[in-house]
Amino acid sequence: MRAVDVVDRTLDLLVDHDMHAFVEMFAPDGVMEFPLATGDATRAVRGHLALHDYLDDYASILDIRSLDRTVHVTTDPEVVIVEFTVDGVVVATDRPYRMVYIAVITVRDDAINRYRDYWNSAAVVDIVGADAQLAGGQA
Repeated sequence: MRAVDVVDRTLDLLVDHDMHAFVEMFAPDGVMEFPLATGDATRAVRGHLALHDYLDDYASILDIRSLDRTVHVTTDPEVVIVEFTVDGVVVATDRPYRMVYIAVITVRDDAINRYRDYWNSAAVVDIVGADAQLAGGQA
């Protein structure tokens, strides 16, 4: 499977609220990183167990309704850059949620090895609220 196909499938699972399958798209020692995290926010999560723990409640916090993406293939066949906008609703408040993300994703052997997620944590605090787990780096 091409890296772009793995990335497309992974993002589809996010919209489908299937976080278990989303995590299973990662290699067993795959890592999700948040290079722009500030303060005490999570900076990296490694391995299936940690990713499951980290993302388990995602769908109960955010109801993702749509995801528009632009996928950029790079000169490295294992690396894909994807720009995407997520639209949904904050479950606890029924407030609309819209966030723009850029992710640099490395795929080896049909699994995500490294997922670097660049997003605006300050905007998440504003939309979701400072007390929400998402404000700590999970949106």
